[in-house]
Amino acid sequence: MGVVVIDGSTVRDFVEDEAAFTKSVDEAFVKLDVNGDGVLSRAELRKAFESLRLIESHFGIDVSTTPEQLTSLYNSIFDKFDTDHSGTVDHKEFHDEMRSIMLALADGLGNFPIQMAIDDSDSLLQKAVDLETSKTTSSP
Repeated sequence: MGVVVIDGSTVRDFVEDEAAFTKSVDEAFVKLDVNGDGVLSRAELRKAFESLRLIESHFGIDVSTTPEQLTSLYNSIFDKFDTDHSGTVDHKEFHDEMRSIMLALADGLGNFPIQMAIDDSDSLLQKAVDLETSKTTSSP
């Protein structure tokens, strides 16, 4: 786990660097596509969100959420990604929604730097920080 300082411009610059962002999203998609069929099923996307435990805890404290509530929430998240309502999420849908999520996060952060603990070196936020760091360390 690492602690980083991040603000909205770090995230926005990462998303706007199309090559770096696309490469990172492609890598994330491949990891989530467990059966390798080129699309994400409802189960594959749900497993990814369950692993983040964003819903089952609040400020690190476990909260009681019924299985029905979780299923409803995960289904609504899946539906947000599945814009063509095909029952699967293809690469473009995943890329577009991750872009929207990251830009919303950038807007929420604004210009106020925060410290954040990131325990996944492959997370998009970590990659945003890595991109910014590479730009500052390669400057003359």
